[in-house]
Amino acid sequence: ELHVDTKREKCNEPGDELTVTYRELLRRVCQFANVLKSQGVKKGDRVSIYMPMVIELVVAMLGCARIGAVHSIVFAGFSAESLCERIMDSQCSLRLIVWDFFLSVCVRVHLCFISLQVPWNPEVDLCWHSLLREASDECEPEWCESEDPLFILYTSGSTGKPKGVLHTISGYMLYTATTFKMVFDHQPDDIYWCTADIGWITGHSYITYGPLASGATSVLFEGLPTYPDVGRMWEIVDKYRVTKFYTAPTAIRLLTKYGNEPVQKYKRESLKVLGTVGEPINPEAWQWYYSVVGDSRCPIVDTYWQTETVNKPVSLSVLQTFPFFGVVPAILNESGEELEGPSEGYLVFKQPWPGLMRTVYGNHQRFETTYFKKFPGYYITGDGCRRDKDGYYWITGRIDDMLNVSGHLLSTAEVESALVEHESVAEAAVVGRPHPIKGESLYCFVTLNEGVTYNHTLEAELKKQVREKIGAIATPDYIQNAPGLPKTRSGKIMRRVLRKIACDEQELGDISTLADSSVVEQLFQNRCCTGV
Repeated sequence: ELHVDTKREKCNEPGDELTVTYRELLRRVCQFANVLKSQGVKKGDRVSIYMPMVIELVVAMLGCARIGAVHSIVFAGFSAESLCERIMDSQCSLRLIVWDFFLSVCVRVHLCFISLQVPWNPEVDLCWHSLLREASDECEPEWCESEDPLFILYTSGSTGKPKGVLHTISGYMLYTATTFKMVFDHQPDDIYWCTADIGWITGHSYITYGPLASGATSVLFEGLPTYPDVGRMWEIVDKYRVTKFYTAPTAIRLLTKYGNEPVQKYKRESLKVLGTVGEPINPEAWQWYYSVVGDSRCPIVDTYWQTETVNKPVSLSVLQTFPFFGVVPAILNESGEELEGPSEGYLVFKQPWPGLMRTVYGNHQRFETTYFKKFPGYYITGDGCRRDKDGYYWITGRIDDMLNVSGHLLSTAEVESALVEHESVAEAAVVGRPHPIKGESLYCFVTLNEGVTYNHTLEAELKKQVREKIGAIATPDYIQNAPGLPKTRSGKIMRRVLRKIACDEQELGDISTLADSSVVEQLFQNRCCTGV
């Protein structure tokens, strides 16, 4: 069964729920697969899906899989422009869009850039419910090869242009089913709940494919963990007798602010295993999760993996462990030499496994350049890593220009591009600053065009521009007016120095290569003390 606690028309009220059996899910999936075929969708076609966390999202993606179509799900928090960019890059032949307007689920059968808040257009808009009522609930699955594509999922790229990560049918399905079963010790009587959004790889893997392939009973939740009160998650745990609970450190840090009472008013006796994913968990959050949420009796599975790789549990910041079988990590120095024993450097992998991505959609050269060029013969994660004397691996964070904000990987280049599109901005640089809830926040430096004055109105416009270009998750927390940026004599921005300024750390290290060191002092004087 799939227990759905969902927003719908009751605005996320706790009593709004739906239970779907595997038989009922199959019936709905077959109906929608037939709808797709009636619209001319065939094996290999790309279908873009933009939906909130409702059962129709699971039906849509599995309907695509049943006929061999390749789904490309876009996180519902992204802007219309980000959605359009992904639709065009994946050359989708059909687009599915859902919004809360009369709970309509619509199929738009042409590719054009539109706002989501648009009136009904009978020439291109088709009603989900009407189509399903007319569709047969029997649909034979399309026979596919093991290496045929299953889905494309976009992840931020260091160049600013999102990468379409492509996963194939057999390898991905095998690996998500296996890792789900073994990492969470899945048993037939378990009730499993992953709080991720299906728009991200965690939701693909550990809400839809992994649990369903293992015959698990799961909870699908749409809403906020703080509505109608901050005990909502634990109310759901008790309501469905959840045994395995998988969430992000961001959610844990958010809920720790409210103390123990909202947790302890619920029994949580059913819980057996707790899990974390998406970003490093700090010791304080881990201890609260273990002692308060889990009553000091539930082991915590702390997992590290990527959109590109599917699951490979290793240490993040508190727990330490060895890699999942089949995953062979190594640590390299800047010269590409493999380090032995206790060491710190670039985290790479020495051999592939079934869940590894196969290519960047439409750009295999980018796949090779991004993941293999720097250290030939190794898969490059882009993360730094430390190995201790006991052989355990500890992830130290991103090495390239990427930020992990509330578990969402954002490209600094993408945010910078959105900022400089404003007519008042000549140049922008974005770095990360530690945040007690989100892990990292966006600290932006902007150099304005001659004659432009920095004020609150301009700051609001810049934040609005980033929201509209990328989505709310990329809204800058801090924007600092920067008359100049610290650059080397060759013109390269020294982001290491900007990170120090953002965190008010006076020890800058070697800045002898700066073309103008006076810029640094001025930036320290102008730095932001508060964010929004």
